[in-house]
Amino acid sequence: AEARGDAMADARDAAEAAGKQTADALRADLEAAGYHATIVGQKSYNGVAILSREPVETRLRALPGDDEDDHARYIEVETRDGFIVGGLYLPNGNPAPGPKFDYKLSWMDRLIRHAESLLATEQPFVLCGDYNVIPTDADVYSPTAMKDDALGRPESKDRLYTLLNMGLTDTFRVFEERPGQFSYWDYQRGAYDKDHGWRIDFILASPQAADRLVNAGIDRTPRPKEKASDHTPVWAEFS
Repeated sequence: AEARGDAMADARDAAEAAGKQTADALRADLEAAGYHATIVGQKSYNGVAILSREPVETRLRALPGDDEDDHARYIEVETRDGFIVGGLYLPNGNPAPGPKFDYKLSWMDRLIRHAESLLATEQPFVLCGDYNVIPTDADVYSPTAMKDDALGRPESKDRLYTLLNMGLTDTFRVFEERPGQFSYWDYQRGAYDKDHGWRIDFILASPQAADRLVNAGIDRTPRPKEKASDHTPVWAEFS
């Protein structure tokens, strides 16, 4: 997911790359490309990164609420003008039910509590990344196919709705109401060519950030390229 704009210092959440290289190697590559990189990664596993054109202050390198959770799934920075950017990689949760699904729900509960604390600051903020949740039937090619998957189960959806009901805005849906707008296509069974996708990557904005929202969208351009990620960029622009 990408959050663009002067106040955002062109900050980008680059979760997948952070999980494929060591943090030092990835940081060197990104800095050579002109970015300041804040990275939390686990090689060949989880990882999150926030890239910015201007220096930012690192606020958090893990989601609060569980000191024993060592998964690299959350990072948070603040720009010089006080705009907070949280980058996340929410657990997949499959198979469900089971321990992995329990961990997903617990992680989402922690995210809700952290969002409450961020809202209390009244600073503009976004929480962006791979949420691994399909919000509605309009966000998946086949609701029936995904109804028992951890991404489509009501327990996952209810927690995402809690974040939205707290006052966060799904920035993409401000500008695009049509169904069938996806950010992820599996590599298997020709999913992209058939447009069998899901929308599971979001930029959720606080009320103060939403007031500054200029535009948002999904960029499908990279997905059909050779060796592309199974996710495609989701972006939002703020004034």
